[in-house]
Amino acid sequence: MPIKMIDISDKKPSARMARAKVRLTAGPKVIRMMREGALAKGDCLAAAQAAGILAAKNTAVLIPLCHPLPVSFVDISFSFHGDKSLEISSFVKAAYATGVEMEALSACAVAALTVYDMAKAYDRSMTITDLRLVEKRGGKSDYRRKT
Repeated sequence: MPIKMIDISDKKPSARMARAKVRLTAGPKVIRMMREGALAKGDCLAAAQAAGILAAKNTAVLIPLCHPLPVSFVDISFSFHGDKSLEISSFVKAAYATGVEMEALSACAVAALTVYDMAKAYDRSMTITDLRLVEKRGGKSDYRRKT
C-alpha cells in the first residue's frame, strides 16, 4: 500500500500543545562535565536547546508525512538525575489544524543527539532511551501519560 498524507484542509485550527521527554545515560564523569559546561565543544545544553527548537520548527522536513505547521512556541528543558543521566523535556505549542506531538518528539530526539555528538569523545557508550509523548492537548482528544 502506498503512503499518503492525511488531508486536513477541512479541519478547523485550534490551540494545540504537546510535551515529550527523552533520557540520555552516560558515565558519571561525562554527566558532571555536561552539568558544568566543561565539554571541549562547549555548553552542550545550550547547543541542545537550540537544536531542539530547530527540530520542532522543521519536523516536516525530517518526517515525510508530517504537515508543515506554524509552531508558535518551543521550550526545551533539562534535568539531571544524579550522576547517571540527563532527561530532556520539550513543550511545543501551535494554533493549527493538526497536533504538535511529532514536533515535541523530534525536539527531544534531536536535542539528545546533539548532546551525544558533543560528548561522544568522552563516552561512546552513552545511550538515548525512553523517547515518549508525555501529554498532548487540542484536537479531537487529549492525552496524558500515566507514568
